[in-house]
Amino acid sequence: MLNLEQLKQRRDLVDNIDWDMTPEKAVETYLEWGTGWSRKGDAATVVGQESLYFVIYDWEEPPQVTLVRRDSQGMDELAKVPVPAELVRQAVEDAGRKPGVGVYAITDPIRAWLQERLGA
Repeated sequence: MLNLEQLKQRRDLVDNIDWDMTPEKAVETYLEWGTGWSRKGDAATVVGQESLYFVIYDWEEPPQVTLVRRDSQGMDELAKVPVPAELVRQAVEDAGRKPGVGVYAITDPIRAWLQERLGA
């Protein structure tokens, strides 16, 4: 598992992060049990097609984001990056769910914070 400094050195990963991917969109794109009828051409159609994106697991301490690689075969966690607790708390609140029960997409403030630190 990479940390922030190690991830920063892995340009092959940083340069391929899909900053717009969300956990929900990843399920729709890569898993056949996603909302298939609503995919409208977004389904993965090529073996080896994958996405790198960040998620928030709101149960983790310290507050952090996890870089995952998702394809039709599964998901791998590649890096964990601690982020300011307030940014994570706000992301969970903005999603309208109770803390401690979910996986969330990163928000624009978290995205900007990560991009600055990663030089992305």
